[in-house]
Amino acid sequence: MASLEQNRGWKTAALLLARFVMAALFALGFVGKLAMSGMMAEEIAKAGFPFPMLLNWMAAALELGIILAFLTGAYFREASLLATAYVIFLAFAFHFTSHWTDEKGLEFGAFVSHFPMAAGLLYMAVHGPGEKLAMKLGWLK
Repeated sequence: MASLEQNRGWKTAALLLARFVMAALFALGFVGKLAMSGMMAEEIAKAGFPFPMLLNWMAAALELGIILAFLTGAYFREASLLATAYVIFLAFAFHFTSHWTDEKGLEFGAFVSHFPMAAGLLYMAVHGPGEKLAMKLGWLK
């Protein structure tokens, strides 16, 4: 029985750490959209989207919702699935082949880096927020 309890402890710690790391990654994007809204709007416009400043603020609101869901555990599975779709969208909209103009392959690296994050987000959606520090709100169980 002690081994079962020990397993729960490290699993709880790992789930909490994963939630906080993912929240921090989205927080970086959120802060960037607030602090550098003009530059972000320019990037959105360069990608061919209309109303770039509005889309910047909408993306910031979406990221804030994802951050809150990851930190609280409320609507966690839904937020994880939404975040998965969002990072895949970002990969194709802002880092796909039309953006691969640099010789060092930085855009290709940025494109590819979205997929492990999407995989982690899907894993989070399947396994949920864990038992500790998690509000059990949501439509998906």
